[in-house]
Amino acid sequence: MTALEIRDAVRAYGDLRALDGLTLTVEPGEIHAIIGLNGAGKTTAMKAVVGQTRLDAGEVRLFDTPAASAGPATLARLGFVIDQPFGYPELSVRENIVHAARLHGLPMNAAAAAASSWIARLELGPWAARRARGLSLGNRQRLGLACVAAHAPDLLILDEPTNALDPAGVLLLRDVIVAAAGRGAGVLVSSHHLDEVSRIAHRITVVHAGRVVGTLEPGQADLEHRFFEMVRAWDEDHREDAHSRQGALA
Repeated sequence: MTALEIRDAVRAYGDLRALDGLTLTVEPGEIHAIIGLNGAGKTTAMKAVVGQTRLDAGEVRLFDTPAASAGPATLARLGFVIDQPFGYPELSVRENIVHAARLHGLPMNAAAAAASSWIARLELGPWAARRARGLSLGNRQRLGLACVAAHAPDLLILDEPTNALDPAGVLLLRDVIVAAAGRGAGVLVSSHHLDEVSRIAHRITVVHAGRVVGTLEPGQADLEHRFFEMVRAWDEDHREDAHSRQGALA
């Protein structure tokens, strides 16, 4: 069973195609990293997976079930951080994690235990009783991660999860992602930090202009150069195709 499949996804905003035939998969136990320039379509793809945006064409499947018809039991198997980390500003760190776990179906005792575990795991103890609105950006990011991971989801969707994290937070995040994959969860993560995702990813897919334009091998040297060369080559080919079409019409 595939944890996630995005098939021929298209999403347009006026004349701009944020997604233009994007296709990718995430298998159980796999960490699949997607990288791309700003505006490449990474966040739009993730929003389509979790139902925050609707595709104009194509399909998203969650655990072999069409996302458009997925019920609560299927959706409860997701955990995601997109754009902003989850957290009700008026609730404490502990209360936020308990409520997030409860929203995903955990009974009260299990939710409370999960909150204590994740507070310790992400080193949020000094702020456990503090309201989320009073947290630093980095601790807000840690709280958001705890909230989406507390119910042990089978698919994690993480959009730039290292934003605002200090080096200690990045290490904690890495451990969370690796552990999730180790227990069989699929992970789709986007990041601008190529070296960081290269350490943990099983696959790295390059997204550009709303589509997949290539892959990179984790652990390769000069990942940044390879990435920019791939994007530049696609742009050059695209311009040549556009010129060819114009010449044919002339």
